Amino acid sequence: MSHTFYIAMSYGIAGLVSLCLIGWVWLDGRARRRELAQLEAAGIRRRSATSPAPEGGKA
Repeated sequence: MSHTFYIAMSYGIAGLVSLCLIGWVWLDGRARRRELAQLEAAGIRRRSATSPAPEGGKA
């Protein structure tokens, strides 16, 4: 195995792993948005959407 082949394979595998992670995060984000939409359609709201600002001036 030549040094050039080793370097090329290392970059290729790192790129493939990066693309797989990006795809996984993207698909998971779509699934979470779909779940949130179903919950909101059922009348379940997020607490953070209606919670008042805490006292003391810090939000």
